[in-house]
Amino acid sequence: MVQNSDLGSATLKYFGSQLKLFRQRAGLTREQLGAQVGYSEAMVAAIEQGRRFPQQELIDRADEALDAGGMLKAGGPYLVRCRYPTWFHDFALLEADAVSRNSYDCQAVPGLLQTEAYARAVLSSYCPALDDDEIDGRVKARLDRQVLLTRKPAPTLSFVIEEVVLHRPIGGRATMREQLQRLLECARLRNVSVQIMPTAQEAHTGLDGPMVLLETAERRTVGYVEGQSGSFLMTDRDNVGALVLRYGTLRGQALNPGESANLIEQVAGEL
Repeated sequence: MVQNSDLGSATLKYFGSQLKLFRQRAGLTREQLGAQVGYSEAMVAAIEQGRRFPQQELIDRADEALDAGGMLKAGGPYLVRCRYPTWFHDFALLEADAVSRNSYDCQAVPGLLQTEAYARAVLSSYCPALDDDEIDGRVKARLDRQVLLTRKPAPTLSFVIEEVVLHRPIGGRATMREQLQRLLECARLRNVSVQIMPTAQEAHTGLDGPMVLLETAERRTVGYVEGQSGSFLMTDRDNVGALVLRYGTLRGQALNPGESANLIEQVAGEL
């Protein structure tokens, strides 16, 4: 079986070879191309050698600078796919253009709200262990997803997080303190709502596990759930409807945003 990391590496190397080909055809050095697209010579070299993921901005600028006629831009979606584990591909593409996103998380701070140090600690705890390059790549991909928080037009984002997540010091006390401050910063954004589900709540509608609801650019709602052995993207009306009902009830059972912010501040002060 071909592993996702192998496919990602091959895709990166192919894109890099095409970038190099168009650059040489244009008679430019790496330094000259870097100056035109606003990136360093070292970054251009790393992309050509398949060692770094190019940002979409770089792809667009290089396509124009090298008169590639859209050939480089056409590779963008495939590069997005190879940045993530196979089971996360379709969801990541839908999330990037989502009109709204609502999630319930009970194990860790959701990826869209993670700091770099916290994300690295989470990914470093995977079993079987990931190698350093894979961790670096996944951390970068996770942080890049966070553009959704400030994208224009702004999507509506809602997060319900179990209180126990606030108390689990993933990465250590300093990392967790920084992470809690990041939660508070995100919660102040006008398009973001962060609610905490208190441990004292005897039961709630999220006991079946974490879930995400996305409203796509076409105003279609899809559900997404992850488990130990895989993930599931739900489009069936009945299944999605059940998740919508559960999530709506879940928000009513959680602390309101103001109460949640107070609890986060309290926990941060105890670290």
